[in-house]
Amino acid sequence: MGLSARIRTRDGWAVSHAVVTVTDMTGTQVLRAEADAEGAVRDGTPLEPGPYTVIVTAVGYAPAASSAIVTAGGTTSGGGRAEVGTVTLARIGGAELPPPGPWTMDPAHSSVGAVAQHLGISSVHGRFTDFTAAIEVAPDDVTKSRVEAVIRAASIDTGNAMRDEHLRSADFLDVERHPEITYRSTGLAVAGTDRWTVRGELAMRGVVRPVDLDLAYLGTGADPWGGTRAAFRATTQLRREDFAMNYNQVVQAGIAAIGTTLKVELDVQAVQGESLPQA
Repeated sequence: MGLSARIRTRDGWAVSHAVVTVTDMTGTQVLRAEADAEGAVRDGTPLEPGPYTVIVTAVGYAPAASSAIVTAGGTTSGGGRAEVGTVTLARIGGAELPPPGPWTMDPAHSSVGAVAQHLGISSVHGRFTDFTAAIEVAPDDVTKSRVEAVIRAASIDTGNAMRDEHLRSADFLDVERHPEITYRSTGLAVAGTDRWTVRGELAMRGVVRPVDLDLAYLGTGADPWGGTRAAFRATTQLRREDFAMNYNQVVQAGIAAIGTTLKVELDVQAVQGESLPQA
């Protein structure tokens, strides 16, 4: 007797803070129940046979409504059970992110890269090999989610030792005086069904500038080690002069050896668990 339902996101994750309300055909509320930690709703209140409307709500998600028919059960009161099944909730605005809580970047399965134009006709690709990052997906207002990242500037690798040493010098990253590049988010805005704009501040070479990341959420799933992983891809474009990296060399026809902008490309796998320090 009563009500049973399972509340899930589009990725199949439990919505533990969902509330299920059942009304009869007159619009009168006859039952209200909250989901447990597994997103399951089980309530033993007997329902009289007949049609009902089941409304599922959760902060941060669009409400979902469905109909249910209760038939007579085998109880002494004559009440029956509404088997609602699985109800899928969509984020408000259609935007999705992983389940709320802390996530930690897996550096072995993530990459932080940058691309610069070379001689006006080709590109030089580089990457940082030493970095950490943590993500906190907010449970109620997803726009309050946070990310913090630290990159060891000396870990730059372009595949050319001489060029890498120059990039570590005061002409560029100045790693002796500024060994870390840091990024701290200040906000999150919906940009599409699976796309977000992360607003934040990038500190590099002792200069702090606002930098927005174009973020795509690629999905969530289990890994072979018993954990849960989420995948993201993010890009942004930086101007070297904004961070006092003004070095350049002019070659023939006035063409600069190095482009004035950098395209930053991030591929991230994050593992569920651990948390950001409280601000």
